[in-house]
Amino acid sequence: MKVKPVAEVIEFLRPVAEETGVELVDAQWDMRTKSLTLYIDAESGVDLNLCEKFHRAADEPLDRLDPTFGEGYTLNCSSLGLDRPFKTARDFERNLGEKIEVHCYAPYKGEKHFEGVLKSFDEENVTVQTERGEQTIPRNKTSKICLYIEV
Repeated sequence: MKVKPVAEVIEFLRPVAEETGVELVDAQWDMRTKSLTLYIDAESGVDLNLCEKFHRAADEPLDRLDPTFGEGYTLNCSSLGLDRPFKTARDFERNLGEKIEVHCYAPYKGEKHFEGVLKSFDEENVTVQTERGEQTIPRNKTSKICLYIEV
């Protein structure tokens, strides 16, 4: 199945998201199930009603965009969940001062996993206050950065 790029779909739906009061954070094609999942966030949190509201708002504009060039597909709308990876500067800004997890592709300074309070970030680095002191980790060495969830 031929599809339009996720970036194009997200950019196209950005005004619809703003009108609906959500932030369209990510989208993902699943070619196996022929589905498009839109991942949203909102200041007040995301629940089933908000997912349904955005789904209904995005449905008709997506028909005009025709992201699958006439082929059928399933549209899903979802929250990214509590352990979602930080993808945007807004994700980092929203979590300044919060405890986060940083996972690395390979050991960095002898560690593949860091837990601590997010102190700062920029395009190149993320700085975390850990029990061993402040750690500045290059973002290109990280596989996932997310909120720390205590179980």
